[in-house]
Amino acid sequence: MPMNTNDGGFGGFGGGYGGIGGFGSQGRSFWEQFMGQGGPQSQGNEPRQPREPKPPKGTPATRIIKSLVITLIFAAIYFYFRVPALNIHTTSFWWFVGLCVVIFTICMVIFNRYRADTATDYIKYVKKNVSVPFWIIVGIIVLCIVGSVVGLVIFRSRAYSKLITIETADFSEDIDEIRWDRIPMLDADSANNLANRKLGELSDLVSQFTVNTASSQINYKNAPIRTAYLDYGGFFKWINNRKQGIPAYMRIDMRSQEVTVVRLQDGIKYSPSEFFSRDLMRHLRFSYPTFLFDDINFEIDEDGTPYWIASVVKKTIGLFSGTDAVGAVLLNAVTGESQYYKTADVPTWVDRVYSADLVVEQYNYYGKYHNGFWNSIFGQTDCTETTSGYNYIAQDDDVWMYTGVTSVTGDRGNIGFILVNQRTKTAHYYSCAGAQETSAMSSAEGAVQQFSYRATFPLLLNIADEPTYFMALKDEAGLVKQYAMVNVQQYQIVATGASLAACQQNYKELLLQNGIVAKEDVGEIAEDPEEAAKEEITGKIEEIRSANISGNTVYYFRLDQEKDKYFTVNAKDYPLAVILDEGDTVTLKYIAADGKLQEAELAE
Repeated sequence: MPMNTNDGGFGGFGGGYGGIGGFGSQGRSFWEQFMGQGGPQSQGNEPRQPREPKPPKGTPATRIIKSLVITLIFAAIYFYFRVPALNIHTTSFWWFVGLCVVIFTICMVIFNRYRADTATDYIKYVKKNVSVPFWIIVGIIVLCIVGSVVGLVIFRSRAYSKLITIETADFSEDIDEIRWDRIPMLDADSANNLANRKLGELSDLVSQFTVNTASSQINYKNAPIRTAYLDYGGFFKWINNRKQGIPAYMRIDMRSQEVTVVRLQDGIKYSPSEFFSRDLMRHLRFSYPTFLFDDINFEIDEDGTPYWIASVVKKTIGLFSGTDAVGAVLLNAVTGESQYYKTADVPTWVDRVYSADLVVEQYNYYGKYHNGFWNSIFGQTDCTETTSGYNYIAQDDDVWMYTGVTSVTGDRGNIGFILVNQRTKTAHYYSCAGAQETSAMSSAEGAVQQFSYRATFPLLLNIADEPTYFMALKDEAGLVKQYAMVNVQQYQIVATGASLAACQQNYKELLLQNGIVAKEDVGEIAEDPEEAAKEEITGKIEEIRSANISGNTVYYFRLDQEKDKYFTVNAKDYPLAVILDEGDTVTLKYIAADGKLQEAELAE
């Protein structure tokens, strides 16, 4: 749009009624003069005696520049604090543009200093001068409406159903019996509780930081863990600690329930609890102003270096619809250095590019609309949707999201389930009619109703080629007390146990008793599963330590046969532990678990 800087230019500043605003001697609006158009003459049948004009300060070009400068300052402040993506596929961008137009218009009206004789005259003047920005904003609204309408599922149902590709697979062939050291025993809430308790033990951290509840389940060195990061306790605590940054993060082993505090030589400088330029979202936006970010997860590489994994998405249907991930930004949480990778090039140590919510949304589009939109309304032939929850399975050094699949007609049974790789979006569907997860949870809780335990959302395991729900049973304090296994197809078959090994043995026994599997499929079933699961080790004591925990003395023995572990023995249960010395030979029984600490008992 060319700028006319003559006296009859933008705003009619070259003579007029004066005051705040923009009629020139010809009665032209500043938009008309800016466009180089002639304005109408002053209207009215009766001549009016004009008030003494108050000449505007500066030239028309000066006033335009002033308005632009103020608008740019507003835009910079808004962008800094609200960090909208400069991308036409998000409504926040168009809102940003509309606000800038409004600010520029207000500035031009003010700098034109028009002074009307009556309120009616001034209203007419304002209406005339806001006509152009009004139509610009109307155009933005129309564009957004049209962009949304062309992306409606009624018109583009086929495109929505193709956002994810589903491969049908066989459960018993595709899913091996998972190793017990790969099964996560904790859910997110339990892991966060453990992290908070661990933080409470650290006097140098607990007063300055809090544990963020958004922990991420990942595979670290082929084992399921959750990584929890710390937030500053507030603005003033950020001021006290900003120089060194956040000094540690937590690694929660999902099998042994051990929490490891990982101290960093250089603290985390970029996180959601930072302020100003080190705020995570602001740092990402300034580096990638046009990217649309969907999900930002805290992960660590194989060396334990903390990273933020920011999924980058695009809109593939219409202007604002059809969300799909196209890559990820890997941002070093310590240095702030970042690198963008397309989905096919994301390093294999990264576990989450496609968020669980995005996967669920895409499958629901597929399940409802792969036979067309009208079928989803009337016939509903082969229309499915996911159940109300999901969980994660560690497999092939990746994290796979699990969720059940049910009919849209609202029955309480599952017709199958899906496993989706969260790094590659490889999606497998397994046909398996059975109980929904919530029904299995209720069945497990009913088996121990005398304790009022609550079941976690289940994992799906292969036990003797039988699809099996596995879940932890927690007390009111959120502590895991028992484990439960429920057969997917016959959810009245429920086994519980105080340990994973006991639960598995009890479950296999129930499968055998109910004629679901043959004896050769379940192997030897011990009379005492807890005892059968225990391993035995004999060795010389190389080191002894002790600690008082909740009023009980616990001894820590390191043996020459297993130098990387400390075996813990409670003196209350095994008084002989008190008289043992370094160099003594002992025999210990234990149920194998990962981590440096291993609960044990003295063998007789």
